[in-house]
Amino acid sequence: MNKPPHPGPLAGLRVLEVGGVGPGPFCTMLMADMGAEVIRIDRKHAGESGLPVERRFDVMFRGKRSVAMDLKKPVAVEAIRRMVARADVLVEGFRPGVMERLGLGPDACLSLNPRLVYGRMTGWGQDGPLAKAPGHDLNYIALSGALHAMGPKEGPPAIPLNLLGDFGGGAMYLAFGILCALHEARSSGKGQVVDAAMIDGTTSLMSMVYGVFAAGYWRDERASNRLDSGAPWYQVYETRDAKWVAVGSTEHSFYLNTMEVLGLRAQDFPEQHDRAGWPQVKAAMAAAFKQRTRDEWVQAFEGTDTCFSPVLSLAEAPGDPHQRARGNFVEVAGVTQPAPAPRFSRSQGQVQGPPPEVGQHTDEVLGEWGFSADELALMRRSGGI
Repeated sequence: MNKPPHPGPLAGLRVLEVGGVGPGPFCTMLMADMGAEVIRIDRKHAGESGLPVERRFDVMFRGKRSVAMDLKKPVAVEAIRRMVARADVLVEGFRPGVMERLGLGPDACLSLNPRLVYGRMTGWGQDGPLAKAPGHDLNYIALSGALHAMGPKEGPPAIPLNLLGDFGGGAMYLAFGILCALHEARSSGKGQVVDAAMIDGTTSLMSMVYGVFAAGYWRDERASNRLDSGAPWYQVYETRDAKWVAVGSTEHSFYLNTMEVLGLRAQDFPEQHDRAGWPQVKAAMAAAFKQRTRDEWVQAFEGTDTCFSPVLSLAEAPGDPHQRARGNFVEVAGVTQPAPAPRFSRSQGQVQGPPPEVGQHTDEVLGEWGFSADELALMRRSGGI
């Protein structure tokens, strides 16, 4: 893999990613984007992404190198142990106890490398009544209170893709935890285990909501609050052409300006924060937005001091002028995808390369990590690689 002309802020960091789908690979994608060397230990006979697409479309594997191993073979486990001794970070996404049974649990790995940061990504955590139960994003956000709070008042809760549990409550907290542990190791000289659970992270993301709920400000029912579509000035509205616009005019001045653009007089309606008056205001705003197309409203709101945006589709978003100006989408191996984030003033991140095929770099990586040609031949004969 070609080295970037300007190494990112994590250049020189060696990361082993052992198994896992969803949040674990997304976490290590973030690190690879920032210049870390990420080695993905793939199953020998399966891509394990969980997605029925070509590998190049599974963008969470971008910028990594793939080593294919059969972890049921002792020779493969021993190879990973040797790699652990030279790594800075290990990330695994198995259910609790699996890595221990393989001989690759935290105690075994930290005995080989006391400075290792051992990142564990699970849904329910390493302990607790549900620790060994199966689950997915939807299950974790359901138990946090988050799922209950989203969606229309009548009908079921709305499913926010898998952004909240997998990526927000999972991958982001794992990445944050790993970087915290790396920072602490600079002074202590010791690594540690990062127990990142999607139930923990999602619950943490709800901190503000739980605070205002405790204060009595937030009602424990959907579409009844200022940020859950209850308020007319924080809402999505349909336009004449059956498209949608988003209004987030929570501040009073923005609210007044929005009403003016819509041709409505705020003084003819109940006060902005009068919940009893929200249905009346919402009906008036909905009727107004139905008078023009989405793009006509974009033109009407352009340059105004409001919080207004068109609701763009997946196909439309990459072509948006602001998205293009920020360079928020890139094309890698013919696949349009989000660019690395965040940005830095000096050591900028960048996509290091397309997702590798399973096992594409097995010999290359193991050679770089100190395995001889004879050892590779032996591992291949034994079925380990």
